[in-house]
Amino acid sequence: MGTTKLIKFYVNGELQELYVDPAKKLLDVLRENLGLTGAKPACGTGHCGACKVIVNGTAVNSCQIPIEKVEGKKVLTIEGLSLGGDLHPIQRAFIVSGAVQCGYCTPGMIMAAKALLDRNPEPTEEEVRRAISGNLCRCTGYKKPVRAILLAASWMRDGKYE
Repeated sequence: MGTTKLIKFYVNGELQELYVDPAKKLLDVLRENLGLTGAKPACGTGHCGACKVIVNGTAVNSCQIPIEKVEGKKVLTIEGLSLGGDLHPIQRAFIVSGAVQCGYCTPGMIMAAKALLDRNPEPTEEEVRRAISGNLCRCTGYKKPVRAILLAASWMRDGKYE
């Protein structure tokens, strides 16, 4: 790796100040420097979505983002979704709906769902399918994750979880 640089950014609401190679990928910084292992390394090409996080409200594949590109930005990882120790409604809906299979794609899929529901609290099934289309899963036919996301959307709109 090259020269290190001080990079300041927020992760799950907390300011992080790290001396790292500015070309190091966000995924690697999250996992290696911050111990946040929810975003998963998989394809390394941005095609599978296992490493998805939210940067300033947009779901992105963290394996494709040099850390210098998040300078001053807000990064939300799966670890930051829980609300005061309670699971986020999307996480709960995935469990209730049986949408968690091997679990490898689940954090990325949940983050894609979170970005969708933040901008569209009442998505159609087609909008949900489009939002998670960049998340590859070899265990399911996507029916249960789609059902879980629609369930979470209804819970979030109604303020009731289960």
